[in-house]
Amino acid sequence: MSQKIKNKLIDFENKIIEIYEKKKIRAPIHLSGNNEDQLIKIFKRIKKKDWVISNWRNHYHALLHGIPESILLKKIIEGHSMHIISKKHNFYASSIVAGGISIGLGIALAIKRKNKKNKVWVFLGDMTFETGLFHEAYKYSKNFKLPINFVIEDNGYSTNTPTRLVWNKKLKIPKDVYYYKYKRKHPHHGTGKWILF
Repeated sequence: MSQKIKNKLIDFENKIIEIYEKKKIRAPIHLSGNNEDQLIKIFKRIKKKDWVISNWRNHYHALLHGIPESILLKKIIEGHSMHIISKKHNFYASSIVAGGISIGLGIALAIKRKNKKNKVWVFLGDMTFETGLFHEAYKYSKNFKLPINFVIEDNGYSTNTPTRLVWNKKLKIPKDVYYYKYKRKHPHHGTGKWILF
């Protein structure tokens, strides 16, 4: 089953590459890849009614959280690749660095105040993890026991700058934060081919 899901994710991104290189997507795209296994494992823990807060590289997150491929494809072709939003599927993606963290924190606070059972899952990169916004939100969520989980997806880069070079240190991940490391498959933006519109 996992292999079937993995193939579906890879096939979707390959379709996006093909459409983008035919100049039919006239907006930035950020492709996922080489992290299918890790995400499939994490999404087994995420329930349908949970909120998923993502970033500019969100296609896999959206598909794994139940947004239909046809709807996601349409949004990407319309130029919304970096900010996929679906209230129906409890999914929010922001193209602003750390932009989803405070949104996720607010949703988690609302869930707690309303005594609901669902949770929030916030996905962020290794450089976003180093921001003050993450650390403040993390501390607040722990102090107030909010129903929120943070997932750090470490590809070693902030756009094209090595994260460890910027901070001159290894990441120190809290024990209650989900973390995985992977080697990115695609450039930060685009497909690696120069597309002239």
